[in-house]
Amino acid sequence: MKKLFFILVCILFNIVLHAQQDNTSYTKKVLEASELDVLFSYYSQDGQNAAVTGGEGTEELTDATSTLVLRMPLNADDVLTVDVGLSAYTSASSSNVNPLDGSNPNVSPFDASSGESRKDLLAYFNPTYQHSSDDRNNIWSANAYVSNEYDYFSIGFGGSYAKLFNERNTEISISGRVFLDSWNSQYPIELRQGFFDDRITGTGIYAPNFSEFTDEKRNTYSVSLSFSQILNKKLQGSLFVDLVSQSGLLSTPFQRVYFGDANDFFIDDFQLADAIEQLPDSRFKIPVGGRLNYYLSDAIVVRSYYRFYYDDWGITSHTANIEAPIKLNDKFTLYPSYRYYTQTAADYFYAKEDALSTFEFYTSDYDLSNYQANQLGFGVQYKDIFNSARVFFFGLQTINLRYSYYDRSDGLNASIFTLGTTFVID
Repeated sequence: MKKLFFILVCILFNIVLHAQQDNTSYTKKVLEASELDVLFSYYSQDGQNAAVTGGEGTEELTDATSTLVLRMPLNADDVLTVDVGLSAYTSASSSNVNPLDGSNPNVSPFDASSGESRKDLLAYFNPTYQHSSDDRNNIWSANAYVSNEYDYFSIGFGGSYAKLFNERNTEISISGRVFLDSWNSQYPIELRQGFFDDRITGTGIYAPNFSEFTDEKRNTYSVSLSFSQILNKKLQGSLFVDLVSQSGLLSTPFQRVYFGDANDFFIDDFQLADAIEQLPDSRFKIPVGGRLNYYLSDAIVVRSYYRFYYDDWGITSHTANIEAPIKLNDKFTLYPSYRYYTQTAADYFYAKEDALSTFEFYTSDYDLSNYQANQLGFGVQYKDIFNSARVFFFGLQTINLRYSYYDRSDGLNASIFTLGTTFVID
């Protein structure tokens, strides 16, 4: 996979260089020169409510993601953007899909297994083609998406149209996307055919309520509408609404559930599953929100964001975000930010052993529970509009370094580091 990723990047660079050498005439372009974003992020979290172990257990996880985004002007009106990335993660909770394949002498949901199930690699490829009309007031785009990891494959496509008018002070846009996904279902080890372990303890015979999923497809369809308006010299606002419909296997096959009316069975301190998560095979989501940006001065801009979310699983949520970039000089800008989030629980969420075996749907995934979250962030950007710094034949345009701390009321907390650089390809 890494070798394929490297080959793709080399091909893209070769296309850019040939395109630039063949284009000797000058026309005012949508994008004057090719740009390359090199992005890296590191995410680390911890908590004690892992869905893999029925809502109780370690949620320790780390994820390192590397991304390349190449924007290439094909001619005066058309731009091709290619986004490719690799994400490698190590998850304590995922490792407990099979807690018995590690070297720990005592098996516990609060410890990570050292087996192979603790890590995975996701790779994705996302090209986008964009065309602008001669007057730059009409913009069309088409995109595709493909990603792969050990137990999940996704392919998608979509497009958008934007119209600018009122001397480009007003913009309306519509976009749509389709994702056709499939699981390679991985079930908890104790539910797999042929499982036997003479260390099982409990009253009676261990006989879980389990059958494998017969349909492993998941389809997602979305339509987005947005409207933005420059209200005056200092104030700009926008509104948006999304309509999202999902169907197919919306349950996660390796997330355990424990019933209140079933006997408990253990291997050491690890409780064996009574069942796996069961959720409806359809879901409809409606996020509605807006942005308001106010130019307080040449040095400070206040950016605000609000979103209301509803779905037919019973979740409603509110998100509010504020960011106030502070421009220190022509090259350096600071980015303090704060985000607040709150949601109600899904109709099918139950804490450990609160669900009954007679229920049709149930989950102990705390992402579907009632909680509040706060996120504090800070960043710094270096920008050189003249691209005076050079790396080979690349001109360095920007460097962005950001850190955010996320804290949730159910005990989950996370740290996110991101480093991004933008180069202009001469």
